[in-house]
Amino acid sequence: MNGYSSDADWPRPSRRRVITIANQKGGVGKTTTAVNLAAALSMHGQRVLVIDLDPQGNASTALATEHRGDVQSIYQVLVDDLPLSEIVKQVPDMPNLYCAPATIGLAGAEIELVSMVARESRLLRAINAFDAFEVDYIFIDCPPSLGLLTVNAMVAAAEVLIPIQCEYYALEGLSQLLQNVELVRAHLNPGLSVSTALLTMYDGRTRLASQVAEEVRSHFGDTVLNTVIPRSVRVSEAPSYGQSVITYDPGSSGAMAYADAAREIAFRSATVTGG
Repeated sequence: MNGYSSDADWPRPSRRRVITIANQKGGVGKTTTAVNLAAALSMHGQRVLVIDLDPQGNASTALATEHRGDVQSIYQVLVDDLPLSEIVKQVPDMPNLYCAPATIGLAGAEIELVSMVARESRLLRAINAFDAFEVDYIFIDCPPSLGLLTVNAMVAAAEVLIPIQCEYYALEGLSQLLQNVELVRAHLNPGLSVSTALLTMYDGRTRLASQVAEEVRSHFGDTVLNTVIPRSVRVSEAPSYGQSVITYDPGSSGAMAYADAAREIAFRSATVTGG
């Protein structure tokens, strides 16, 4: 695609980048994006942690990280102050990739957090205390809602990445998401910004897809990555094998697109973190 060597290391950011992947619409590719960007970066010399903040635990599944039954998870970190280092697991066969799993118990955390002190910053506190090893990137995979879990993710991060599917109504609801980002920035995390937008589920055969892409680019400008993620059966299949598409079928269009998107993020990091 971009003519880079697959075994070359990409530049590491000058400091750890914490990126929340958010969009309250379901089915836009949040988890797929978190898992595949993380896998691609980890294969190019970056140390990456994925924090699964969605009670469905799909990122944990795709990263072959146990998250059923009484496994300790991000739930205990948020509710019981368990150190993050105690739940983080290395992803099998991926030496630079780590996962903090989610269990179904996380579904109740929204309610349990309401009465807690500093409820919006519990994830931030856990991440700040996490020094088990140095990571270059932390991706936080959010649930499809704008509740307390997503607010925690936004308070804990400096950047928001928004996946936007190239379909009708793609921009619907985004104003609410951007409004929430503004509220969090104004009241809880002045350093927060929407650093990246990624076009997903692009079908080059339809006029609609290119119209949506054009609309998103005119709305978000340089925030939008040049790479677009095509619709791909392989991307959908990979999680059922406990893999990212990057490892499941590296030669597929979806894997190459996510690798290109990850490369853009890595090479943009100098401008994001170099200031």
